[in-house]
Amino acid sequence: MSRSAQGASRLISWQSMRICLLMLILVCTAAAADWPQYRGPRGMGLSADKNLPVEIAKDKNVVWETGLPPGHSSPVLMGSRIFLTATEDNKLFTICLDRKTGAVQWKREAPRPRTEIMQRINSPASPSAVTDGKMVYVFFGDYGLLAYGVDGDEKWKLPLGPFNNMNGHGSSPALFDDTLVLICDQDTDSFVIAVDKTTGKQRWRVERPQVTRGYATPGLYHPKGGRKQVVVPGAYQLVSYDLATGERVWWVNGMAWQLKCVPIIDGEIIYINAWEIGGDFDTAPEVLTWPELLAKHDKDGDKRIAKEAEAPKEMQNWFRDNDLNKNGFIDERDWDFWRLHRSAQNSVSAIQPGTQRGDLTSKVMWRYRKSLPNVPSPLLYNNTLFLVKDGGVLTTLNPKTGEVHKQARVPAIEQYWASPVGGDGKVYVISQACKMTVLKAEPQWEVLQVNDLDDECFATPALVDGGIYLRTKQHLYFFKNQQ
Repeated sequence: MSRSAQGASRLISWQSMRICLLMLILVCTAAAADWPQYRGPRGMGLSADKNLPVEIAKDKNVVWETGLPPGHSSPVLMGSRIFLTATEDNKLFTICLDRKTGAVQWKREAPRPRTEIMQRINSPASPSAVTDGKMVYVFFGDYGLLAYGVDGDEKWKLPLGPFNNMNGHGSSPALFDDTLVLICDQDTDSFVIAVDKTTGKQRWRVERPQVTRGYATPGLYHPKGGRKQVVVPGAYQLVSYDLATGERVWWVNGMAWQLKCVPIIDGEIIYINAWEIGGDFDTAPEVLTWPELLAKHDKDGDKRIAKEAEAPKEMQNWFRDNDLNKNGFIDERDWDFWRLHRSAQNSVSAIQPGTQRGDLTSKVMWRYRKSLPNVPSPLLYNNTLFLVKDGGVLTTLNPKTGEVHKQARVPAIEQYWASPVGGDGKVYVISQACKMTVLKAEPQWEVLQVNDLDDECFATPALVDGGIYLRTKQHLYFFKNQQ
């Protein structure tokens, strides 16, 4: 063989090795995809996996199934492990499962010094875990924050509360760099806390007297040329805090009075869903000021309103919700929040704060106000915003303008608590009755399949490992196309 031929042969061999090496890296990267928090990376609900299943059932495309104690928390995955929280026999647990087999690896009980009042449909194990692969962090409203090593050894715990949230908690902790952030909004004494992920020591805590109960999970916003910020949805207001210091950077007013979403942060734009009963007025109804209310209804002159004798007719049905400190009366703070409640307008909003500071309410890009989700966060996928409302109303919006592409009902005309997730050109939405509708991920979406698991579902699925990790009332399934 000539020298030139030998050189060409070596070049081809080296190129072949590079291609093989690149393919190996890509395979390893794909295999290492994780879902480390509620709704996956950055809370976006997006997967890069391919060949995700369209058809699933208890006897269709099931890789494994594991029985679990009940809980509403969604599965999070990193490395070889899956983490969930659960409640059983009035006890609170963090559970670790093997990712390949579904076998339970360990189960750790959390302290439960109290049992707080909550809405019947909620669970004391609603907040989802978050993990960095070395430790896993969980929050229970009946205790506070706990951190475990991935092998189940307790690293630290931080008692919080007691809380005054009549529906119970739903906010999940979020991990940003080496800082763990948790929203603790409630009817009195709301706050946001940031702790060191390694030690559990408090870095900052910001009191939020201007907000009442909420169930949102924070997001991370990093504007070009600016510092990292924690975006916190809350009653009547979206607020951004400096990640390092907790300083309030900017805010947007006009939100609904109970927020449950994760902010969808796409580059410089933030999308936020804000819906609650009472915020669908085209124009805010007239509500008396506090002095006007006292003059008209305070019959005994004690500067507060008693339910039986003095509460205005339109407030009788809402008295329990608006007696925020549960003292049996409506006082000035309670009434101020009632007035905000009556003036709030539900919407999905798009905001582009950049490095601006202060009140950005007038600088919202757009607001869309019809057929909004209650609990499910929006999904931004294929340059389309997907919204699922109770009753199975599925709306797609143009994320740049807020204009509607398509709005129609999916076949599962039911309640929805889980948020939509997307991957492989598909969108997955699952109802409380465990009917999973699979859609073509396009502005003019189409229904590809409706799967009925004949169960109950509150948890948001995880789309990794080429399949679907789905938690039902008392099971965790892994579904994947079977050859």
